[in-house]
Amino acid sequence: MKCEFCGGDTQLKKVKRQHWLKGELYIIEDVEAQVCNECGERYFHAKTLDAIDSLLSKHHAVERKMSVEVVRFGQDAAA
Repeated sequence: MKCEFCGGDTQLKKVKRQHWLKGELYIIEDVEAQVCNECGERYFHAKTLDAIDSLLSKHHAVERKMSVEVVRFGQDAAA
């Protein structure tokens, strides 16, 4: 397929995806996506996103946990 942003060709790859569900952030590994060879834009099939929601909505194996900093842009940037 062609990238909607730059017109480059895409290629099927396995990527990491950050995914929000019910206010929780998850990192999902090995997700199939079409990735632009030029700009890196990623395209996910709707069935893939639905499958991720389904997986996360029930009991699932957790590989590891990590902490994430949340920073508001523009607030005291020079501090």
